[in-house]
Amino acid sequence: EGKTSACLMSRRAGVDVFPIDIGVQTKTKVYEDKVAWGTRNMAKGPAMSKKEAQEAIHAGIRAAWRSRELGYQILLTGEMGIGNTTTSSAVVSVLLGKDPKEVTGKGAGLSDEGLLRKQQVIRTAIQRNRPDPQDPLDVLAKVGGLDIGGLAGVFLGGAMYRIPVVMDGFISAAAALVACRIEPKVSDYILPSHLSGEGGMSLVLKELGKEPFLHCGMKLGEGTGAVALMPLLDMALEVYRHMPDFEGIQIEAYQPL
Repeated sequence: EGKTSACLMSRRAGVDVFPIDIGVQTKTKVYEDKVAWGTRNMAKGPAMSKKEAQEAIHAGIRAAWRSRELGYQILLTGEMGIGNTTTSSAVVSVLLGKDPKEVTGKGAGLSDEGLLRKQQVIRTAIQRNRPDPQDPLDVLAKVGGLDIGGLAGVFLGGAMYRIPVVMDGFISAAAALVACRIEPKVSDYILPSHLSGEGGMSLVLKELGKEPFLHCGMKLGEGTGAVALMPLLDMALEVYRHMPDFEGIQIEAYQPL
């Protein structure tokens, strides 16, 4: 219905929002490219099959293709998922070889006790499923989510179709990490937006060689950080396109002393 923070911000920023149901557990009224009806409990077994993880990535690639066909020249990632700071922390923990404690934050606002339980659930899921750090698809399938797979596909699709993709917060960053492990050249098409308040965000940014534009302490997700960047990019582009150089305004060019 367009009532989320991301949708309201997008209207102000001139951004079009395309919600895609890749794995919601119920019937939805948005565009469906459904791979599965929810993921399974990763603390008890793999969250998805490898085929489901692959199909989630394909759904994201298709989304990038549709956007290109509609004439869009830049894409923004965002997500709506339940408990997906947990799955993202698990994915990042495995791919970066870090203990869950180093990459796991409080998400929507856990207590200290809740954070410890969250870290232990991630540790248990990793120990039980034994995802292969050298196989990003295996990691995604065993301890990830359909949303992360879809976002990874958007990053891959952006690179395939030569469209820059703006990364949102921690969940998007985990997906970008998966995409770059599948194909390192994807990194050249990724623009970071902000430094999420989640513990593992700075580690992922460092791994990807990205410096965030915004330091707002945002913890919302939904693509809000990516949308917040757009007015800044618009202003930068306006200056780049229209500001005259020194010669154009008859001022002697600056010479370093």
